[in-house]
Amino acid sequence: MMNRRSFVSSTATLGAALALGAQAQENRPATPRRKRIKLGISTYSYWHFRTAKVPVETVIDKTAELGVEGVDILHRQMEISEKEPLTAAHRPYLQKLKRHAFRNGVDLICLSIHQDFVDPSAEYRRQQVEHTLKCIEIAYELGVPCIRLNSGRWNTIASFDDLMKARGEEPILPGYTEDDGFKWCIDCIEQCLPRAGECGVILALENHWGLTRTPEGLLRVLKAISSPWLGGLMDTGNFLEDPYDKLKQIAPQTVFVQAKTYHGGGEWYTLDLDYKRIARILADVNYTGYVSLEMEGKENPDTAVPKSIALLREAFGS
Repeated sequence: MMNRRSFVSSTATLGAALALGAQAQENRPATPRRKRIKLGISTYSYWHFRTAKVPVETVIDKTAELGVEGVDILHRQMEISEKEPLTAAHRPYLQKLKRHAFRNGVDLICLSIHQDFVDPSAEYRRQQVEHTLKCIEIAYELGVPCIRLNSGRWNTIASFDDLMKARGEEPILPGYTEDDGFKWCIDCIEQCLPRAGECGVILALENHWGLTRTPEGLLRVLKAISSPWLGGLMDTGNFLEDPYDKLKQIAPQTVFVQAKTYHGGGEWYTLDLDYKRIARILADVNYTGYVSLEMEGKENPDTAVPKSIALLREAFGS
């Protein structure tokens, strides 16, 4: 039978061992844990300009039903005039959207706007800057942390359908040079940045058509301007040839991602994108922002969007 002295001695030994084990556990380096990528759904996934508008509220509802965290709002899809100045009459609609998203547990994560800084007319460019400043105010009212920005294009191919047939390439406006276009674009963005900083809204410049249809064009603009309120928006579907090396080039500057899918065939073209490969490209630069779905296929979005979200969840581990 164990006497009292033996019991105390063995208990002390056990306690010391446990303490040493706990201390060793505390001193062991923690295993690095990569932050989880959050997904969003662009309202554009449900409306491709060809039918009656699908209300933003409807997309918020569908996003919540799918358990997705965020909604990326296409400005043109909102129930306010795209081109008119923001007025007091518009603000109740914005607050209604913000309340509706909050009640559904959904974040409003981006406002995707249309503007064009590539034009020889100083007055036209001034109007485009004013439009962008208005959109920054809209984002601020909604609590949206970034807006999708375009560089603009030469518009020597007037029809967007024809531009897509030309794979996004168009001639430079006669009498001007590519350098002119970049100067106009950079000047206009610089005019918008003070308001962006005041409102806490990041300008996310997309690899879209026009000056930024190549990684070199996008990076030329981003590297010309030093501001914490400007970054790159990676659209996975806007590099039509050899996309992965191009996506890798812009990944270090990326602050927001829009991920294209094409169920039912694309509206203008179809790409077979490897999202596990794209996820690795983003992981290699420690990207931890949102990935927002832009379903651009002809299939009914009520079936195509859930399939697309499942694809992105598998690729990004979300």
